[in-house]
Amino acid sequence: MRALKAICVTCLWLFLSLEAVGASTTTEPCRLPHDLQLQIAKKYASFRIVTLSDLGDDDKEMFQKDHPNACPGMAEVDFYGDGKPTFALALLVKRGSTEDANLLVVHQTAEGWNLRSLDSAEASVPVVWSQPPGKYDDIYGNKTIIARHPVIVFCGYNSWAIVYAWKSDHVEKVWLRD
Repeated sequence: MRALKAICVTCLWLFLSLEAVGASTTTEPCRLPHDLQLQIAKKYASFRIVTLSDLGDDDKEMFQKDHPNACPGMAEVDFYGDGKPTFALALLVKRGSTEDANLLVVHQTAEGWNLRSLDSAEASVPVVWSQPPGKYDDIYGNKTIIARHPVIVFCGYNSWAIVYAWKSDHVEKVWLRD
């Protein structure tokens, strides 16, 4: 009986240990590679990536419905079509007493991370995600983008949404909602 009890306790301990290891190795959806986080911190001293807790209840519900288990402030995207690690980031940056949102695309090259600011939004907490290549028409019917690579969507729910596409040597954008 004592041996059975010892085996049960050992099995329970092993199970709980494995649970703890599994939990600690799970990557958080809003976690950047350490070297990238350091580089962004040099340029944006008081930044943070938009997380679910930054969103209002309605926005949080919409984001989770369309992008389960994703980070609202970060999306992996093959924006340049070269297969190298690339992220679209919605950052909240403290500027005095206000917090503005910035959209960055960061691309890993042989020299390190290349940071490109694409846009900003004042007094708003936008989200970001990627969509497949394709045709994107603006809300006004004046402009069309034919994207050969995945695109970045920067969106303030119930307000505005913009698509960004890489076009050989520059970024183009169209407003999907205004």
